[in-house]
Amino acid sequence: MPIGITGTGSYLPTEITKNEDFESHKFLNSDGSNINVPNPLIIKKFKAITGIEERRYARKDLNTSDLAFFASEKAIEDAGIDKETLDYIIVAHNFGDVSYGKTQGNTLPSLATRVKHKLAIKNPKCVAYDILFGCPGWVQAMIQAHAFIKSGLAKKCLVIGADTLSRVVDKYDRDTMIYSDGAGAAIVEDNKDAGEILFHDSATYATDEANYLFFGETYNKEEKDDNLYIKMFGRKIYEFALTHVPAAMKHCLDSANIPIEDLKKIFIHQANEKMDEAIVQRFYKLYGQKETPEGVMPMIIEKFGNSSVATIPTLLDLVNKNEVENQKLNKGDVIIFASVGAGMNVNAIVYRV
Repeated sequence: MPIGITGTGSYLPTEITKNEDFESHKFLNSDGSNINVPNPLIIKKFKAITGIEERRYARKDLNTSDLAFFASEKAIEDAGIDKETLDYIIVAHNFGDVSYGKTQGNTLPSLATRVKHKLAIKNPKCVAYDILFGCPGWVQAMIQAHAFIKSGLAKKCLVIGADTLSRVVDKYDRDTMIYSDGAGAAIVEDNKDAGEILFHDSATYATDEANYLFFGETYNKEEKDDNLYIKMFGRKIYEFALTHVPAAMKHCLDSANIPIEDLKKIFIHQANEKMDEAIVQRFYKLYGQKETPEGVMPMIIEKFGNSSVATIPTLLDLVNKNEVENQKLNKGDVIIFASVGAGMNVNAIVYRV
């Protein structure tokens, strides 16, 4: 019996922040000095590199576990299952529930427990837990769900990726414009009508790469602020991703014995448009192809920004619901899920729809 996805769901926050909304922000260099470039030019360069025009932020009264719950309800409905038959609820996130105006994450109880509570699932054998794996967290949770089902320990799993990154960013850091909020979910089960995970690969690089993404102080040295915020070494991450992600994707595809010509789509973590394009281009070069096939890489970062663990399941759901222009999946299509993020972690899944 194939083990795969039978239903998807996503939640896109309703508050939209456009690039021009940052024109009045005071951006600083990492040493606290002024950036001697006007904000419109900073934003123009940002758009050219990341592809982001606007992003979604959660309403003030909602938290990460709420977004995860909304996406889960849709995935359960889409799969047409009884929620009481779920064996596992796995929530991938990075910062827990961060209340609006705060920066401290709340993970007691776990977000998965909170989602189970909101779903009103009574079955105690439905095990709920969280994973922290950086942006590749949802892909890794899918791998875990597959392992549970393949081993006979489960039949149905709810796999969620959710984050509210807008609440852990330094407003003086230009990278603030990258991050957004959102949630995506999938039901994974052994079902004759499901798709099938053909092969997967994961790796953690924790020598020099361990702190490419980290929690750091605000760039404004004049403020008395003891909070810590998302910080990153963007150029190092870019070079790391271009080295390791294409190789992981190729290893998976070759191990699944799938010819490159049969690959229909690449669902890559929506981190940075130029970086994602470069990763996919380098992937095809590993097969001796100079050009990336048109339409092979669906992108939604332009309108939704980088919501970390939520980007891939959200993208998948929107494509499944025919809400991404000129993008469609057909039964039997071979696709790849691939991600890179804090850890530094890299993973990929070859999946037959």
